[in-house]
Amino acid sequence: MDIAALAARNPDHWARAACIRTLTLDAVAAANSGHSGMPMGMADVATVLFDKHLSFDASAPDWPNRDRFILSAGHGSMLIYSLLYLTGYSDMTLEQIKNFRQLGAITAGHPEYGHVKGVETTTGPLGQGIANAVGFAMAEESLRARWGKKVIDHYTYCIAGDGCLMEGVSQEAIALAGRQELSRLIVMWDDNGITIDGNVSMSDVTDQKARFAASGWDVFDCDGHDPEDIDRALTEAKASKRPAMIACKTHIAIGSSAQDTAKGHGALTDPQLVADTKAAYGWSHGAFEIPSELKSWWESVGQRGVGARKDWEDRFAALSAGKQADFTRAFAGEMPKKLSAAIKAHKKKLSEEQPKVATRKASQMALEVINGVIPETLGGSADLTGSNLTNTPDLGVFGPDDRKGRHIHYGIREHAMAAAMNGMYLHGGVKPYGGTFFTFTDYARPSMRLSALMKIAPVYVMTHDSIGVGEDGPTHQPVEHLAMLRATPNMNVFRPADAVETAEAWEIAISSRETPSTLALSRQGLPTVRTEHKTKNLTEQGAYVLADAEGKRQAILMATGSEVAIAMAARDLLQAEGIGTRVVSMPCWELFEEQDERYRKRVLPGGPVRVAVEAAIRFGWDRWLFGERGKREKSGFVGMHDFGASAPAGELYEHFGITAEAVANKVKSLL
Repeated sequence: MDIAALAARNPDHWARAACIRTLTLDAVAAANSGHSGMPMGMADVATVLFDKHLSFDASAPDWPNRDRFILSAGHGSMLIYSLLYLTGYSDMTLEQIKNFRQLGAITAGHPEYGHVKGVETTTGPLGQGIANAVGFAMAEESLRARWGKKVIDHYTYCIAGDGCLMEGVSQEAIALAGRQELSRLIVMWDDNGITIDGNVSMSDVTDQKARFAASGWDVFDCDGHDPEDIDRALTEAKASKRPAMIACKTHIAIGSSAQDTAKGHGALTDPQLVADTKAAYGWSHGAFEIPSELKSWWESVGQRGVGARKDWEDRFAALSAGKQADFTRAFAGEMPKKLSAAIKAHKKKLSEEQPKVATRKASQMALEVINGVIPETLGGSADLTGSNLTNTPDLGVFGPDDRKGRHIHYGIREHAMAAAMNGMYLHGGVKPYGGTFFTFTDYARPSMRLSALMKIAPVYVMTHDSIGVGEDGPTHQPVEHLAMLRATPNMNVFRPADAVETAEAWEIAISSRETPSTLALSRQGLPTVRTEHKTKNLTEQGAYVLADAEGKRQAILMATGSEVAIAMAARDLLQAEGIGTRVVSMPCWELFEEQDERYRKRVLPGGPVRVAVEAAIRFGWDRWLFGERGKREKSGFVGMHDFGASAPAGELYEHFGITAEAVANKVKSLL
């Protein structure tokens, strides 16, 4: 490739793009770590995007109607860091660029949401960004329908690489986007033909353009180093009535000796290579040095959206005070004040009527209250609406024909559903929740982990939570999934015992702003164990005394979900023999851990025998059995020790020994 000819054809553009390329070379060299090739190869595309198409204001990075830019190929993080520094984002200083990948710097190895303004989502695991982008675009469609074009009307742009498109989640995401006809979504594919191992052809023969077209997208292509051609493709993509993919033909690590090779994907740190590459660019400035006239031009790009932002603020100010307050509340993630009173009234009714319902049904009952009070909820299910019970009568179905609908049919796409929910939450203004079977957290978990990592709070409705699934057999019976999710930092895992605890769990989950929630809900009907109405949300304490011992306290039974009723029945058996027994319901371990020592000691005092009951594996229970003042020799567990089996639920509980009699006998064996 004739770099000199490229530079000569568009000298101003070439110099501006070279700012990104040289900052990348310098930062990666200083860190002796990173990925140089993608930012170098996509610098031309990014320059045209930011200069001519992206609507943003660097001085107001959280402006709600800005275009969203997502770098799905997150290993090329120096691309976005360079852009943020050059366009004048206040927290992205040159010092931060110089400290790329260093402890305490906001310039982490992969872009991390919350570390720096302008990074819309955490991208690193490939495929996540493009799937998040689908959620961003869905949120934009929903909000535009609700608030009108004067308030919400913008695009979502995403740069994705071959790795993003090879990951399976990408197919789930692009198929969902095609079905939803997300015309404001534009994905720019960095078509450089190189992965870490070598040429893409070593591992893949997919015709990506045909794949996107087959999934309902409009497909464009361009020379990724020709600014006029890039501009043309972006202009055409924006006019498309469907989601658009632009295949940008680029050279990875352009201008270096590593160009078009696997070496170009990684860290180009050799001083001679860096010097030779800069010379090829015609760049004679020192390390991290951007000439003032180029920096000024880039800063003018960052200020170009000021007018659009101020026009939007004028339009927003013309709304009624009530609409302004509701919009601001929703984007702040705050709940309407009437939510608390509505949940309390719902709980009172449940305690009085004492229904025997599956907690999945109890979840739907709670959602009927919540969805009526919170207009920004966006629910959905991965093709299990009738099983997850995520729909309520007032929602309608979100789709191309009804953008005001609030229930989404995700299809059998658990991973894309979870990733899209992250994108929706990050967009702001909506509160997403989505359902599947609890065992399929295996498919959703990469995105669930990122929810926790990013400190955002979508709600995962996971039904069919145990061997209570029965005849579906061990493939559908989650035994290790509670332990897996409880091991995840910053994840609240709720396993409610009845309809009252389910309502309380929903109130906590929907109100959370920094911690995602998983609701593990039963298939089988469960009796109401909270028969005495309490206005206080007891689930908020994580664990509480449901029934205390009569006489001297000799045993404490701890249980979650469907096994709380078993523990209560075991208490009856033990009390009949004069063995004073306390039952502690533990719907959320994480919230119990957060309680102060005095409260935890009141719930779990030292001395009595302790037995835990849960239709899952024991892993994690030892914290409560012989931590927290317990003793190993006075503790026991009644639950699963292997995978389940296919049979009616009642027979399985008998077969695996998860019964009131077994619990009572375990206590007596430890006394």
